[in-house]
Amino acid sequence: MTTKEEILRLALRFPDSYSDMPFDDNWTVVRHRDNKKIFAWIFERQGRVWVNLKAPPDWRDLWREAYDSVIPAYHLNKEHWNSVILDDSVPEHEIAHMLDLSYTLTEKKRKKVRTR
Repeated sequence: MTTKEEILRLALRFPDSYSDMPFDDNWTVVRHRDNKKIFAWIFERQGRVWVNLKAPPDWRDLWREAYDSVIPAYHLNKEHWNSVILDDSVPEHEIAHMLDLSYTLTEKKRKKVRTR
């Protein structure tokens, strides 16, 4: 996976997700329709397509150690977000897993139902 179209297609498979271009032509984001939160930041940098994805700390660190092209996020909080440089070194199933987690971490919080 190396193109903006490929990562966008993969990100838009989630229910009620949509793409947006809030800044300029270089940045495309994928958001949840209900809360407008972004779960994928797609952009071009240094001649490559990059995607920033939110990750829980254990997965964040695992991916950073496993793949040279997964690094602390460019332009976002490095504690919560990774940048994935789309250079075909990270298998598509791993990127799909990263997207799944990012989508889940940014979705609307559900109210807890009390039971007696």
